[in-house]
Amino acid sequence: MDRTLCCRSCKLWGLERVLSLGGMPLANALLTEEQLGQPEARYPLDVAFCPECSLLQITETVPPEAMFREYPYLSSFTEVNVACARELAQQMMVAHDLGADSLVMEIGSNDGYLLHIYANEGVPVLGVDPAENVAAVARERGVPTLCEFFGAEVAERLRGSGVAADVIHVNNTFAHIPDLNGLVSGLGTVLKDDGVIVIQVSYVEDMVNTVAFDSIYHEHLCYYSLTALHNLFHRHGLELADVQHLPIHCGTLRVFVRKATAEGPPESVHGILKRERTLGVTKLPFYQDFGSRVERLREKLVRMLDIIKTEGKSIVGYGAAAKGSTLLNYCGIGPDTLDYVVDHSTVKQGRYTPGSHLLIEPPEKLLETMPDYTLLLAWNCAEQILAREAEYLRLGGRFIIPVPEPKVCTWGG
Repeated sequence: MDRTLCCRSCKLWGLERVLSLGGMPLANALLTEEQLGQPEARYPLDVAFCPECSLLQITETVPPEAMFREYPYLSSFTEVNVACARELAQQMMVAHDLGADSLVMEIGSNDGYLLHIYANEGVPVLGVDPAENVAAVARERGVPTLCEFFGAEVAERLRGSGVAADVIHVNNTFAHIPDLNGLVSGLGTVLKDDGVIVIQVSYVEDMVNTVAFDSIYHEHLCYYSLTALHNLFHRHGLELADVQHLPIHCGTLRVFVRKATAEGPPESVHGILKRERTLGVTKLPFYQDFGSRVERLREKLVRMLDIIKTEGKSIVGYGAAAKGSTLLNYCGIGPDTLDYVVDHSTVKQGRYTPGSHLLIEPPEKLLETMPDYTLLLAWNCAEQILAREAEYLRLGGRFIIPVPEPKVCTWGG
């Protein structure tokens, strides 16, 4: 137990370290060619568990301004995000009878990929996102966006100006915000009494079970079980009204949060809380062997890549997302192993991956050069990518899927 570490949620002093990935560059700090020769900032990437509230969290807090004021990730470039956003928005509009007198907010609204669906149906929206470049994109598509870091102070200011939301979305952003208690307090401030907060977070049980260590990077400060979420919301007079376990991103929790009622959370929520207790998700031993399993995976993947290179074969990477940065840097994979990385985001193309310094090319480069193997860094989107790159596979290309166990996929295989 490290008495110097304080829990981000319950403020307990004394967390248990369970994994260290070493010093890492910021996962989304893509480089220009001119920056390649300059020093890169690196920060410790250690993971610790709180025995009091069951929250898994990293120990280092990088200033948010260093990560989010200029952000290279646009949600609209990820097909699964867009499809899920459309389905969720339609569901919420029907379930809550949203119309011209309603308000839907999103914290971490990115390029307006979700809110513009509501806006197109005549539902007023308001996005909050600190990244100036993506906020500008959102505004261009008709989504009013406040370019700020959301918290208790911003919420009080919004409520004072008459802002009160029927629905507040926090999609894959909840883990990014350092001041957890300020965030949750702020959500309660701008939520109408009969409103609902819809939060999507990666599910820590799935992350541990699938050895998805590449989900860990400095932007992701916390990794949630339902128990950790329940404890956090309860502290602020909010409660879990419903929960869905989704397969996207290799395991996601979608929780629906409301102001606390006399009845408390429904049985469906209590059932999952009980299951987590039974499986040990709320206790330290569940996480203690995570580090050794991650090390074994690294050894297997590096050995596989070394053998391929020894045979004189070429390898490239697919997906310049943040998770790919963690995998490349932890495994020590760079230009000696991969020729380049491809990514669909035009914002990323022409830049270089942090730490590993691989040039990011458009996906068309695959068919132009026909590398023998492609390391699928965005393995959580394997089904969509393999279908999209069917011609590469048909012509003899092979994909390496690194997690949860390194394996090779071929045409028809």
